[in-house]
Amino acid sequence: MPVIRNLTLGAVLAIAALLVLSSTGINVAPLLAGFGVLGLALSFGSQTLVKDVVSGIFFIADDAFRIGEYIDTGGLMGTVEHISLRSIRLRHHNGPVHTIPFGQIGSVTNYSRDWGTSKFELRFERDADAELIRKTAKKVGLAMLEDPEFGSEFLVPLKMQGIETVTETSMVVRFKFTSRPGNPGILKREGMKRLLSAFKAAGLSLASNAVTVRSGTGTAADAAAAAVPLRPPEVAAANAPAAT
Repeated sequence: MPVIRNLTLGAVLAIAALLVLSSTGINVAPLLAGFGVLGLALSFGSQTLVKDVVSGIFFIADDAFRIGEYIDTGGLMGTVEHISLRSIRLRHHNGPVHTIPFGQIGSVTNYSRDWGTSKFELRFERDADAELIRKTAKKVGLAMLEDPEFGSEFLVPLKMQGIETVTETSMVVRFKFTSRPGNPGILKREGMKRLLSAFKAAGLSLASNAVTVRSGTGTAADAAAAAVPLRPPEVAAANAPAAT
């Protein structure tokens, strides 16, 4: 809409100026011919500008983004603040403003359309009860649906997606939820905070980097005895006490 308004305003002003000149008795035909030649010269001398304008027309025609939406152009990201005929202006969430010519945009990722799914992982002890993890996560997800602050943002509640992998020291479990576009990061942080509290209350511990050494089926005394180095028979005889 801003681009259409600017083009319409420019066309109206140009036609109005020509009508005023024509009404005063000035022949505008040579002016039109001169502007046509000038425009042709500018188009040959400003190929980059033409590329930016044409690319912008196709981006706008495809409805790739709108003002107020959060997008990623491949190298820069931010909220769309202004759309001109040649460039787009993005406000990064940390504050900087990026002005990007349309000709430099290869692709656009729009984070503000329809819905979005967020996924994250937590590492538990290998012997943790997966079914208890699932039930606990389901309770947290249902509780967040009833929350007056966060409930309306969810389309699919927070839940356990499944066991992602099992390593030597942990079991990696993935969680996910689907929400409206806008603030998935806030929902993710709140969900993780509630999950950690619920898992702690349920007796489920997250995996640590500590290494546990087990001696198999033997006892601790057997493990200690196995750790004593063996000595050759002649050394053992030399160290034996003399008979009295």
